[in-house]
Amino acid sequence: MKQSGSSAGTERRKAKVRSSPKGRITEPRALEEIRALLGNSPRRRDLLIEFLHLIQDKFGHLAARHLVALAAELRLSTAEIYEVATFYHHFDVVKENDAAPPALTVRVCESLSCELAGAHALIERLRATLGDQVRVIPAPCVGRCETAPVAVVGRNPVCGASTEAVAAAVHAASTECPEAKYIDFAAYRRKGGYQLIADCLAGRRTREELTKIMEDSALRGLGGAGFPVGRKWRSVAAEAEPRVMAVNIDEGEPGTFKDRWYLERDPHRFLEGMLVAAWASGVGEIYIYLRDEYAGCRALLARELARLQRAKPCALPPIHLRRGAGAYICGEESAMIESIEGKRGMPRLRPPFVAQRGLFGYPTLEQNMESVYWVREIVEKGAAWFTSHGRHGRRGLRSFSVSGRVRKPGVHLAPAGITVRELIDEYCGGMLPGHVFYAYLPGGASGGILPASMGDLPLDFDTLNAHGCFIGSAAVIVLSDRDKASTAARSMVKFFSEESCGQCTPCRVGTIKALGLMGAVKWNQPLLRELSQAMADASICGLGQAAPNPLLSVIKFFPQEIG
Repeated sequence: MKQSGSSAGTERRKAKVRSSPKGRITEPRALEEIRALLGNSPRRRDLLIEFLHLIQDKFGHLAARHLVALAAELRLSTAEIYEVATFYHHFDVVKENDAAPPALTVRVCESLSCELAGAHALIERLRATLGDQVRVIPAPCVGRCETAPVAVVGRNPVCGASTEAVAAAVHAASTECPEAKYIDFAAYRRKGGYQLIADCLAGRRTREELTKIMEDSALRGLGGAGFPVGRKWRSVAAEAEPRVMAVNIDEGEPGTFKDRWYLERDPHRFLEGMLVAAWASGVGEIYIYLRDEYAGCRALLARELARLQRAKPCALPPIHLRRGAGAYICGEESAMIESIEGKRGMPRLRPPFVAQRGLFGYPTLEQNMESVYWVREIVEKGAAWFTSHGRHGRRGLRSFSVSGRVRKPGVHLAPAGITVRELIDEYCGGMLPGHVFYAYLPGGASGGILPASMGDLPLDFDTLNAHGCFIGSAAVIVLSDRDKASTAARSMVKFFSEESCGQCTPCRVGTIKALGLMGAVKWNQPLLRELSQAMADASICGLGQAAPNPLLSVIKFFPQEIG
């Protein structure tokens, strides 16, 4: 007999009843392991990336069972956990039936400075030498360009890396970053450290006074964008409370290492400058975002923050140290804020600007590490001291991260407006023996490429814009007559194609398309120009907007290299 429609529907619904809940099942043991790792930490979404690091550090990878257990513990969907875990380079997500990666990974930097020093050949030699028990992979810039080539064994950077040095680090199980010598809390206090912030809190200084000093100094943000520091303090202070601060130490721009350089030597100068900036802006809570490649700096900062909080030379706001996970895009202020909130590091549309609505929806003072590093010295010596430096009509001091074909690579503090020729001759000891100055990148990967014939341009904000270049974070990479600007441009565009967050099509697709076109012996210049314009006009953030700069520089200044 034919069933009625309602009876048939009932039978179909019965047939679909599951014997187990839909989705992945949380394994009791995996849940126990996750709970043990998390301990008494609050189960908050913004701590997701910190928790993923705990799992990765403990087990060497992120197994599916642990991600499912973490999702259950945080009351998030498994999809939310996976989308964050798979976004960042430093998380190894292993599917259920896949083999885990080797226990030890060696990352070899392949960004331009290390490429010039033979990184690609080093990768091949290490793979042949170390065997299958060690994973050897190329990595984007690790922020140690002055010692190129660099390999990172676990967390331990091997500077000036050779096959023998890396193999020795592997066999010695030297996977932790060695401790650097620096000015610790006690030494900093002996030299008058934390007196400035104590004076501020005691009413011996006013917010208006300090903000005016910073405005008069004309100090501009040293992370790349160059927004005036004093004006930023004033604009954030004008917003409604509560306000927060986010310090950006994610310096992932190839060729940039100045923040690490200062942090490894004088961390409390940075911390006091940070506290003064927070006080002047009426900030009540601080988040420090540090790139994961700087394991030694993280250990140093954690130790010194603990000493500061124990001694308490003055009242301190809550200070949180957050760990990046390998994503260049998180150097962009709103992407960094997304990452601090435990999400994928994807830039936000503006407005609103982060000073109005930033971290957790609060008005946010976002500052580069070096920007606040100079606060104490400028306040103590006066704005006139800072502006008394400079050349060629520019004012102030600049920390140049110099790498490439020079005798003395490193961070060189020089007058703003110095030319690259002056920088090479006066601070870097000249070119390497047998090398002739050919070209330079004035602002890292995104700052463009200029020929040696333009080596007398002042290096400062706004001076290079007319030539399609900019100084950015002052990462200067010097090329010689043994190099090609077109090869350097391909290296940079490859970097951008791999670091695009994928949020907007012009950047995601454009960088890959541009890299393919640049592989031809003769470049299709009209198509590359059209593509570059589309990326510059339609990309959400500075990554896509600036990614064409290297290739456009080659078309403009090095036509002989591209047919």
